[in-house]
Amino acid sequence: MSVKVAIIGSGNIGTDLMIKVLRNSEHLEMGAMVGIDPESDGLARAARLGVPTTHEGVDGLVALPNFDEIEIVFDATSAKAHIANNDRLAPLGKRMIDLTPAAIGPYVVPAVNGEDHLDAPNVNMVTCGGQATIPMVAAVSRVAPVAYAEIVASIASKSAGPGTRANIDEFTETTSEAIVSVGGARRGKAVIILNPAEPPLVMRDTVFCLVDAPDPSTHDEIRRSVEKMVGDVSAYVPGYRLKQQVQIAEIPADQPVETLLDGGTRPTHQVSVFLEVEGAAHYLPAYAGNLDIMTSAGLQIAERIAQQKGALR
Repeated sequence: MSVKVAIIGSGNIGTDLMIKVLRNSEHLEMGAMVGIDPESDGLARAARLGVPTTHEGVDGLVALPNFDEIEIVFDATSAKAHIANNDRLAPLGKRMIDLTPAAIGPYVVPAVNGEDHLDAPNVNMVTCGGQATIPMVAAVSRVAPVAYAEIVASIASKSAGPGTRANIDEFTETTSEAIVSVGGARRGKAVIILNPAEPPLVMRDTVFCLVDAPDPSTHDEIRRSVEKMVGDVSAYVPGYRLKQQVQIAEIPADQPVETLLDGGTRPTHQVSVFLEVEGAAHYLPAYAGNLDIMTSAGLQIAERIAQQKGALR
């Protein structure tokens, strides 16, 4: 038995997610596409594909004849809008999967803690940069203590819609917090770059971890852990890959890394991981890996929730 879902937000992320549900999902069925612009391409595509639509936002969703059948609602709007949407829908018993940086519910990265919060009424998918990089921080922290982790996500400017642009501050704050709470680092920092290059470049991510790993044998364990995690993520994001081998370098004694730390033992080495995320081109071109990893992660969690619901019925 399939679980009906609705998507709030008919922009880039919402439209890509709708196409993934229709093409790839085993346990989900589109119940509604919700927007606020009656002329949006996402609503037009949904209507052509036979998906119920409304351009009247959440109130329009609640008014749809099949609203009671919908069990899971994806929110692909903005952090501010999600707070209002959750307030409206949570009392009506709808499970929320938040693709904004609002972070009302627990952070979820499928390859790291995808089974931990399937019963939560609201789960937060962090950010595109978080979905790409936090698995790498987690892979390193499983082997050696990570005193500090810093990530830089570079995405094509053309792949960043108005929701992404309006949420830059929330992006950095939410991703930094999740680097710690999900990735396992003691401190975290996130940077996003909107690259205006033409032709647009594929999403690139860089992860720096400062670790306490004086034993050289630990370095091989770190590399194996990272490579395994890359495989775990690419199982649901096929375009996710390492751009080069993991680099591990000793931190010179005169390098002032203490400014980055929150106490504890001084790290001995820096681990550098370089990633590329190519999109599946379901809606935007393949350079929009940031779109693809976010929607793929959200879809993965919804599938697991639906499987759990099926097992309990």
